[in-house]
Amino acid sequence: MSRILKYRELLLVAIIAVLIAVFSVRAPGFAAPESLANIFNDTSILMILALGQMAVILTRSIDLSVAANLSFTGMAIAMTNAAFPQIPLPLLVVAAMSLGALLGAINGLMVWRIGIPSIVATLGTLTIYRGMAFVLSGGAWVNQTQMTPSFLNTPRASLLGLPLLGWTAILVIAVISIVFTRTVFGRALYAAGGNPTAALYAGIDVGRTRFYAFVLSGALAGLCGYLWVSRYAVAYVDIAAGFELDTVAACVIGGISTLGGIGSVGGAVLGALFLGVIKNALPVINISPFWQMAISGFVIIVAVLFNARQEKRKGRLILRDAVKRGPVPTPAQTEGAAA
Repeated sequence: MSRILKYRELLLVAIIAVLIAVFSVRAPGFAAPESLANIFNDTSILMILALGQMAVILTRSIDLSVAANLSFTGMAIAMTNAAFPQIPLPLLVVAAMSLGALLGAINGLMVWRIGIPSIVATLGTLTIYRGMAFVLSGGAWVNQTQMTPSFLNTPRASLLGLPLLGWTAILVIAVISIVFTRTVFGRALYAAGGNPTAALYAGIDVGRTRFYAFVLSGALAGLCGYLWVSRYAVAYVDIAAGFELDTVAACVIGGISTLGGIGSVGGAVLGALFLGVIKNALPVINISPFWQMAISGFVIIVAVLFNARQEKRKGRLILRDAVKRGPVPTPAQTEGAAA
């Protein structure tokens, strides 16, 4: 049992399964395949954003501007589609990701080149990007009558019982999983956050790695800008307000350490899915929205405490093993023993 509890992903899967079973008692249709598919689809955007946030957190940073990035890119792409309906959808998606990556690069440059703490830099750009969305739109909304049918309906099209929005999330999860586990960049992310000093000795540019982490986070936020606008068929300045906190919560619940260097793609996805189950289930069983926020906050605190306890326990084990082995011999002692 203790061995199973060491695997955060398995524990989260078990908790999510228990939650679904409990909620299905109050709402019999909650565990139906169609309902579960809807929950996954509703959580898809959060999953994608959480993966970008995970990349940043792995490097001992944080990106509080992801939701504002989503808002600005969503507004820009919606206005572009309304003004130039002849532009192909794939080109609009690429433009959204490129614009998001550019906004992420601004964050990365401030952290890398200027040396501003990431929480300060992204807190500033959060406000700036929201303001840019207001200036761009003049405070006006872009509604579904102004956007083309292909722009709105493509993510909603169903394939094997799941909308393309959900399949997009699955594709992003697969690609990010490969990047984080099978590429030099992925290994650099973990090294830059796990032990920056050792990473420098290994030839890894920690600052540049953080920069690319912010670019990746921005690109995924740009993709989510299009997905959000097309799914809800409206673009306005305050879309996804406060959503940046949900991305951090998903990462923390999924076991991504805020100290950097620890975490998995599966953990971030399951953390987002956990929040998705909670947010979809509580209204069904008539829980007040205020209690919903309180419950979500309580879960985040418990997850942070659990992570801190696990990391502290690992540190004690390392110290205990070092004490058992005794002091490390000096070079002179080693030469004397050899003689």
